[in-house]
Amino acid sequence: MATKIHPTAIVDASAEIADGAVIDPYAIIGPNVKIGEGTWVRSSAQVVAHTTIGRNCNIYPGAIVGGEPQDLKFKGELTGLTIGDNNTIREFATINRGTGLGGGKTVIGNGNLIMAYVHIAHDCILGNQCVITNCAQLAGHIVVEDMAIISGMVAVHHFVTIGTMSFLAGLSAVRTDVPPYMIVEGSPARVRKINVEGLRRRGVSPESAQNLKDAFKLVYRSDLTRAQALEQIAGMPIASDPLVKNIVEHFHASEAGHQGRALEAFRADKKSEAETAK
Repeated sequence: MATKIHPTAIVDASAEIADGAVIDPYAIIGPNVKIGEGTWVRSSAQVVAHTTIGRNCNIYPGAIVGGEPQDLKFKGELTGLTIGDNNTIREFATINRGTGLGGGKTVIGNGNLIMAYVHIAHDCILGNQCVITNCAQLAGHIVVEDMAIISGMVAVHHFVTIGTMSFLAGLSAVRTDVPPYMIVEGSPARVRKINVEGLRRRGVSPESAQNLKDAFKLVYRSDLTRAQALEQIAGMPIASDPLVKNIVEHFHASEAGHQGRALEAFRADKKSEAETAK
């Protein structure tokens, strides 16, 4: 399949465009960009720099991917953006490259739908088959696990982890980690219930769904502390269910400071600030 690059498109000499890719009129492809087979960059979209895009992606007009991070600590260091296969990035969405202090790379997995006016900031890691709805805003260093759904106008604080198959309701302000399989809503967002419909659509068995409900009741609807609830779950038959294991591991990781906003305390710039203050 032949590559189609419109004469009005601007393509940097260092860019690598695979066979079968399509670059529409007035699109801009910047330096050190790689675009995979079958990917379509539509009119007036921009792939700014140091970005690798996989196969069969669809980037709509006005989208800007691979732009510089909106972080005052960014000093022009070499960082990148990696986008996997079969992603759809709709009109005027923006996805920034990483920062040197944040690991150097923003990563988008496979099969995601990123709708119009979504912003994904520096150093975010997005899994597979996620849906991010119009005007949702993701700050830096956020991890979004597979098959999560983020509704319209949601704002997510930096360093938050959003668990797999979770559902973030529209207009929510998400300031803390979102456990897997949960629905959160509000400002600030709070866990409301198990995402039963999402589990059903993803083919989760009724038995596993019930196990998650039982775990949910102990953690959120009992008089037990979080630690006591997790200890009780560990002694129950449901503890062997992979989905229950996943949610328990999420709680332990979050409380141990291994994910989410607790990681902010370990940023390289925080350490340098502390050293400067001595």
